[in-house]
Amino acid sequence: MIRIGHRDPLPDSLRGAIVALGNFDGFHLGHRRVVSEAVEWARSEGRPAIVATFDPHPVRHFAPHLPPFRLTTLGQREELFAEAGADAMLVFAFDDALAATPAETFVSDLLARQIGAAGVVTGENFTFGKGRGGNVALLASEGAKHGIAARALGPVMDMGMAVSSSRIRDALKAGDCETATRLLTRPFAIRGTVTHGDKRGRAIGYPTANLEMGKYLRPRYGIYAVTARVLDSGEELKGAANLGIRPSFDPPRELLEPYFFDFSGDLYGQEIEVAVHHFLRPEAKFDSIDALTTQMAQDCEEARRLLG
Repeated sequence: MIRIGHRDPLPDSLRGAIVALGNFDGFHLGHRRVVSEAVEWARSEGRPAIVATFDPHPVRHFAPHLPPFRLTTLGQREELFAEAGADAMLVFAFDDALAATPAETFVSDLLARQIGAAGVVTGENFTFGKGRGGNVALLASEGAKHGIAARALGPVMDMGMAVSSSRIRDALKAGDCETATRLLTRPFAIRGTVTHGDKRGRAIGYPTANLEMGKYLRPRYGIYAVTARVLDSGEELKGAANLGIRPSFDPPRELLEPYFFDFSGDLYGQEIEVAVHHFLRPEAKFDSIDALTTQMAQDCEEARRLLG
């Protein structure tokens, strides 16, 4: 899988590609359908398949004050696009210059001249260009002038509602991991480097691997049954995690703190990906360390049961 920026020279091997175009944050069922259409179209014509995404998310550019909302990092999306059969990920750097690019110029200069796209696949509600002035109708009409065919796909439905990133975010903020997992086709996962904490977990018999939440959406604060993957080694782990501000300790500090069952290794400085499978209970403040450790033992037992 090749990753390339939209202002970088495109390798000749990728010109004439079919491009799946969208934000693709989360890479849920609807996104997968768009990318699958692009990959199948590309393969049928012997062309490369490119997935084009935006980073930062356009919403972050125009509303930097909003709380974190990302469902995936670029690294996660790159892996997911590769698994879906794409040959390359093209990242549109969403800055002032790109935001000011008229929709017609986006097609003529970026899709046609810079990328040399032969075809583009989007969702039917996709908009682009300055002031969101471009839609699928404009993409089709302008694209035709430059030899670019366009296809737009309708939403994937689930339980009578369209699958969307906002629906997944709402589920996670409610602690509904099962709905999020169904729409994503995998559990929501936070990837990061394990940092040193205050060692309080270790002192009470539950050493944790601390992760900053960064730009990720904050799911409902509470205790979760989780699995994890150590990226370098591929080792798989199971555990229970606190996601929140640790109200039993001062000062409050927002962290994802997974405790892994039957594990005694050193994860400091390593990159891991923690997937949340089940919400067990909200965060709570305990009157004593004994009360906290008793509850943690119960949480771990329940997490083991749910994770099988």
